[in-house]
Amino acid sequence: MCGICGEFRFDGGEPDVAALERMLEVLVPRGPDAGDKKVIGSLALGHRRLAIIDLSERGAQPMQDKETGHWLVFNGTIYNYKELRQQLSGQGHRFVSESDTEVILKAYAQWGTECVKHFVGMFAFVIWDVKQQQLFMARDRLGIKPLYYSRDSKRIRFASNPQALLAAGDVDTSFDSVALHHHLTLHAVVPAPRTILSGVRKLPPATTLTLSATSQASPTQYWHLTAQRPAEKIDEKEWIDRVHTSLRLAVDRRRLAADVPVGVLLSGGLDSSLLVALLCEAGQDDLQTFSVGFEDQPEEKGNEFEFSDQIVERYGTRHHKFLIPNEGVLERLPDAVAHMAEPMVSQDVVAFYLLSERVSKEVKVVQSGQGADEVFGGYFWYPRMAAEQGTPLEKFRKHYFDRCHDEWLAVVDPSLHGLDYTSGMIDERLNRPGADTFTDQVLRMDSTMLITDDPVKRVDNMTMAWGLEARVPFLDHELVELAMQMPPELKLRDGGKYPLKAVARGLIPDSVIDRPKGYFPVPALKFVRGEFYDFMRDILDSQACRQRGLLQRAYIDQLLAAPERHMTPIQGSKLWHLALLELWCQTHLDS
Repeated sequence: MCGICGEFRFDGGEPDVAALERMLEVLVPRGPDAGDKKVIGSLALGHRRLAIIDLSERGAQPMQDKETGHWLVFNGTIYNYKELRQQLSGQGHRFVSESDTEVILKAYAQWGTECVKHFVGMFAFVIWDVKQQQLFMARDRLGIKPLYYSRDSKRIRFASNPQALLAAGDVDTSFDSVALHHHLTLHAVVPAPRTILSGVRKLPPATTLTLSATSQASPTQYWHLTAQRPAEKIDEKEWIDRVHTSLRLAVDRRRLAADVPVGVLLSGGLDSSLLVALLCEAGQDDLQTFSVGFEDQPEEKGNEFEFSDQIVERYGTRHHKFLIPNEGVLERLPDAVAHMAEPMVSQDVVAFYLLSERVSKEVKVVQSGQGADEVFGGYFWYPRMAAEQGTPLEKFRKHYFDRCHDEWLAVVDPSLHGLDYTSGMIDERLNRPGADTFTDQVLRMDSTMLITDDPVKRVDNMTMAWGLEARVPFLDHELVELAMQMPPELKLRDGGKYPLKAVARGLIPDSVIDRPKGYFPVPALKFVRGEFYDFMRDILDSQACRQRGLLQRAYIDQLLAAPERHMTPIQGSKLWHLALLELWCQTHLDS
């Protein structure tokens, strides 16, 4: 796990090495162990290393394949690298390291741009093909690892986060009105390739991009997810058995690939508890687990220790439990925002940031339960959507959109007004071919788009802020493919995630399995009162906010007058949404 960056000149000029060094400096938290750069003609590559596999210098980057001359910078982990190494060795390729990085280079030498189809893992990488004099960029199927870029007629710069691109300079920081519409209506999700900044784009999941000085190819999507029933008849028991087998493979055989210990972020919910159970079932000894909690509010508990403690007691893990007071949350909020690649409004962003800070002192790699709800239908709004009448868009919009289009027009300055971009985009995504039912449409879209730019991005940003690699077994692409073939009614049974509950039965206590669905709770950011209200009010009343002119004052005043009356359909604070957006702008654009 690392941070990557680079600059490629289309005009044959020399890359700006000083800009590359500024990008590398920003990426130090993602790769605190080492760093290096390489200039090859009109190309400069930079890398910050978090050493996980092959801890020796032979695993360092930028890495060159001495036989082909190709160069690579890579962020992520290829879980099937040992199998691929054996296969490639049998085809005559010689290796000088034990790293998964070198496997990518040899796979590219063997299969060219089709190499991505052979990888099981999370990855964002860039290869300089010396023979073709072209840049090959790729991102994993579910978009677990990020890859941002800025581009003009003379060059392209790329990096693991926009902060690095901004540090390099010459980025158009005007607001993208389409992206802002998505951000403020779709729970801060801005699907690739857009970001809220006009000059920053991101490579979509499951996509490659080939660039040369003379011909610039369009992006190519190399993987498409369908949500349709298989031709063969499969009964319930067989479905559950297949999920259990696929999940064991994802958790144990694949996501333990490391030359350092691997822990688990244990929230106390079904998903993370099941990860612990499967690892212990597979014989993992001395497993370290980590939980975080916050102060209660009258309406909501701030921790789930009563459930995580049951898992610890059953499996005897080496457990670390952290309780964060409210003043600690408020004090560290600006730090968390500084590490956000894009504005993210989910309450648990700061929770992951503070937890990762502590976890990184103990281990370099953890498994986390993100993705289970989207893939196996765990959220309360799925059955509500399915019960509605109307078009797929109408059914989805009623239960998910934070704001309707008319309200969005009241939020942002009229200079940014336009069409109902989010409705148009969601309608197109839902109605793509390859989904049998409405619920199939929604779960496929959630798994391939919404999850990428909300929970997955959140986990990557907040863990990598501390040089901590987070692995998400529920987003193993083969497990996702299996889940999408399952009848949706099987996934939604008993409040959702029925297949996971069936797998977990007997492995973890029934009290954990049958408890109501919980969320990573940070109540102070949901029930906005006291010093948290003052904090948000001061941001939105600041001179910087007023001069920016992004948000309409009448709407801000409406939220400030009664913040707890203005909640989204999925129970997010609209005041927090705007305060976070403005704080992100002040942090990243005003310095």
